[in-house]
Amino acid sequence: MIRSVQEVLPPVLDSTSEPPPLFDGTTRLYTYFQCPFAQRVWITRNYKGLQDEIKLVPLDLQNRPAWYKEKVYPENKVPALEHNNKIIGESLDLIKYVDSHFKGPALLPEDPTTREFAEELLSYTNTLNSIVYPSFKGGPGKEVDGAFDHLETALHKFSDGPFFLGQFSLVDIAYAPFIERFDIFLQDVWKYDLKAGRPALAAWIEEINKIDAYKQTKCDPKQLIELYKTRFLVVSYLRTSIIIPDSSCF
Repeated sequence: MIRSVQEVLPPVLDSTSEPPPLFDGTTRLYTYFQCPFAQRVWITRNYKGLQDEIKLVPLDLQNRPAWYKEKVYPENKVPALEHNNKIIGESLDLIKYVDSHFKGPALLPEDPTTREFAEELLSYTNTLNSIVYPSFKGGPGKEVDGAFDHLETALHKFSDGPFFLGQFSLVDIAYAPFIERFDIFLQDVWKYDLKAGRPALAAWIEEINKIDAYKQTKCDPKQLIELYKTRFLVVSYLRTSIIIPDSSCF
């Protein structure tokens, strides 16, 4: 595992900020520090020891610079990677791209059977999110229990380590930002402990939190709770048309 010192994060760019020298050969990861999708790529970068090769460019998505959509990424969302004079987006595609195109420890197995299982788990991340996020409004029920039970079962498949594929991989990176948020919010608001009765998932969370590459990217729990309360509870309760910018990124 690559261990690194705490990185000094660059300033966040907003609508008043000038763009970096675009497409000058520098590899840049356009990100938003509160976004779990972008966090996936950030963790991958850190774990592979690519802090010097891939520069972070954090954006303020609530006051984003116009040049980002106009000159960098027409989709106008994060994460996005500027590499070899092109832009690549979508977090699951990006973590695979960074893993295969840059130096550092490989984060997907070569064994075809294990790799197939990895792809199944990567696909399931969208299912998990579609089940758990709606439960924030009214509390978790049987469907949420089933989703976390699915992860518990998956974590029992390999016995050579505490992670989804036994050893740390892109699968763990894909889940970590979301489990982080689910664990914080569900416990605080709904007193639901997703680790209860799921020893493998509890062990996974414990081990994930020992990894420097991940720890440096974690969100502030207090800020997260307030943000999610506003998004899922206050706005829902008031039944207003309030728009939370880039809510999909939280």
